[in-house]
Amino acid sequence: MHDNVLLQAFIYLAAAVAAVPLARRLGMGAVLGYLLAGIAIGPFGLHLVPDGSEDVLHAAEFGVVMMLFLIGLELRPSMLWRMRVAVLGLGGAQILGTAALAAIMAIVVGSGWKPAVATGLILAMSSTAIVLQSLAEAGRLRTDAGQRVFSILLAQDIAVIPILAVLPLLATHAVSSGAGEAHGVATLPGWQQALAVLAAVGAIVGAGRYLLRPVFRAIARTHLREVFTATALLLVVGIALLMQVVGLSPALGTFLAGVVLADSEYRHELEGDIEPFKGLLLGLFFISVGAGIDFLLVARTPGTILGLVVGVLALKGLVLYAVARTFRSTHADGLFVATALCQVGEFAFVLLALARTSGVLTDGESGRLVAVVALSMLATPLLLLAYTRFLEPRLAAPAVARPADEVADAHAPVIVAGFGRVGSTIGRLLRASGVGTTVLDLDGDRIELLRRLGLEAYYGDATRLELLTAAGAATAKVLVLAVDDFSVTQRLIEVARRHFPHLALVVRVPDRAEAYVLINDGVTDVHRETTGTACDMGFATLRALGYRAFQARRAVQAFRAHDEQGVRVLAGSSGDEASYVRAARARIAETEQLIAALDFVDRHFDLAWDNTTLRDEAESRAELDAAIDATR
Repeated sequence: MHDNVLLQAFIYLAAAVAAVPLARRLGMGAVLGYLLAGIAIGPFGLHLVPDGSEDVLHAAEFGVVMMLFLIGLELRPSMLWRMRVAVLGLGGAQILGTAALAAIMAIVVGSGWKPAVATGLILAMSSTAIVLQSLAEAGRLRTDAGQRVFSILLAQDIAVIPILAVLPLLATHAVSSGAGEAHGVATLPGWQQALAVLAAVGAIVGAGRYLLRPVFRAIARTHLREVFTATALLLVVGIALLMQVVGLSPALGTFLAGVVLADSEYRHELEGDIEPFKGLLLGLFFISVGAGIDFLLVARTPGTILGLVVGVLALKGLVLYAVARTFRSTHADGLFVATALCQVGEFAFVLLALARTSGVLTDGESGRLVAVVALSMLATPLLLLAYTRFLEPRLAAPAVARPADEVADAHAPVIVAGFGRVGSTIGRLLRASGVGTTVLDLDGDRIELLRRLGLEAYYGDATRLELLTAAGAATAKVLVLAVDDFSVTQRLIEVARRHFPHLALVVRVPDRAEAYVLINDGVTDVHRETTGTACDMGFATLRALGYRAFQARRAVQAFRAHDEQGVRVLAGSSGDEASYVRAARARIAETEQLIAALDFVDRHFDLAWDNTTLRDEAESRAELDAAIDATR
C-alpha cells in the first residue's frame, strides 16, 4: 500500500481537508493544522504513510520554491526603501542577535562551531504564516507593534536567501549520494562554474527586465487564462531547472526572478496563478514534516526536548524584547513583539532539510530540531492567547491602529476594474484630484501604456479573489466597476460582497435593464454609461435652438435628476411588463409636466440671465461706444 503514490497523495489530501478546517476553527492556523495532520497519518499515528514518503515529499518541496517566488514578487524596491530602517535595523538586529546567542549556547553544550552557526541561523526564523494570520484576525497589523512584527518577518524572509547559500558551506561531513558521477556544470573547473553561476543570474535578471514583459503581453492578448497560468508555471519550473544545472538552490533563482518582476504590471496576475499551487504543495510539505517528527526520540528524552523548546522560546523572546526596546518601542509593544515572534517558523523545516542533506547537521541533530520547531509553533497560539488574556490588561491601553496613510504597505483607497472608455475618464479625474488609484484590466497593451503614463495598473481578471486581495481590496475604500461585460460585473459584485463587504461599490452599466437588475439586488450606486453623454448632447441641442444657457442647463439637470429617480422607482416593477408600462407612462408624463413648469417660469418670470448674454451685450456696447468715438 505504501508504494502506491496515488494512494499516498489521496491520504495526504484527505488529512489536510479534515485537519486544517478544524485547526483554523480552534484558532491554531493552517500550518499547525497541516503539521497535526501529518502527525496523525504518520508512523507515530495511524501509520497510513511510511516514514519519509519520498515521492510526495519531493513534489511538495517544490511548494517552497513557489513560496520564494511569491515572496520575491512582494519585495518591490520602493517598499523596501521606505522600510529600510525597520527591515535592516530592527529585523537585522533580531536575526544576528538570535543567531549569535543560539550558536554560543550550542557551542557551550558541546557542538562544533559550524553546526552551531547553522543551528543559530535556523532558529532565528519565525513563522510568517502563523504570525501574520494571527495579527490579521486580531486586527493588530496596523498597530505600531504590528508594523514592527511585519518588518522583522520581512527581514527574515529576505535573509532566507543568503542562509540557503551559506548552509552548504558549513558542511562538517560528507553526504552519501546515489547520484553517481558529477555531470553538467559540476564537471567544470571552479572558475568556469563561477562564470556559469554569474551567467545564470544575469540571464534571470536580464530576461525579467527585458524579455518577460513582451512575452506576458503576447500571452495576455490571447485572453486565455489557462495559457497565462501555464506560462507562470513554466517560468518557475524553468528557473528552478536552470539553478539546478549551475548547482544553486532553485529557491534562490525563483526568489531573484520574483524580485525582478515585483514592479511588473503582471505581478498580481502571477501571484493569483501561482498561489493555489504554492498553497497545495506547501501544505503537503508541512504534512510530510509532521509525519517525519520522531516521537520515539521525544519519548526517550522528553526533558531534553521540552527544555530545548522552553530555552528557544525564552532566548528569542529576550532578544526580540531587547531589540524592540532599542528601537524605541514601548514596554507593552516590546512584550507583544517578543510573544508573537518567539517561535521558530516554517522556513526552519526547509533549512533543516538542506542542512541534513548537505552534511551540516547529523540525522539525530536534525530530528531533534524538527521536534523543537514543531512544538514551538504549537505553543504560539497559546502564548498569544495568554498575552491577550493576562498580560495586556495589566499593561498600557491596547495599541491604536495607525492611519492608513502611515502604514508602510498600505494600498490605494480606490480600485478601478476596467480601464476602457469609462474607467479611463474616472481614473484621470481621481488622479487629478490626488486620489490614489489601482487599475485592473485584461488588456495587456493598455496596461503597458498606463504604466508608461505613471498609473498604478496591473493585468488580470478582477473577478478573481486572489487578484483583488493582492491589489489591496482589504484596505481599499471604493471599488469602481467599469468593465464592458455585464456578466463580469455581476460576478465581481458577488466576489466583492462576499469577501470585502466594507467596499463601497460604484457600478457602470450599459442601460436601464442592467440597472434594474443591480438595483433589485441591493446595489445603490449604479450609473448608466450613456446618460451623461445624452444629457450633454441634449443641452447642446437646446442651445442650438436658441435656448439661453441657464434655461437649457436647468432643464437638463431637472430631467436627469427625475430620470435617475425614475430608474429606481421603475426597478421594482421591471419584472411585470404590464405594471412596468403603466409606471413608465406615468413617469414620462411627470417629466413633461416638470419641464413645462420650468418653461412657464422662464417665460413669465425672467429672473435670471447667463454669462453668454452678458458677454454678447458687452461686445455690442463696446462696438457702439467705438462708433460714437469715431464720429467725434
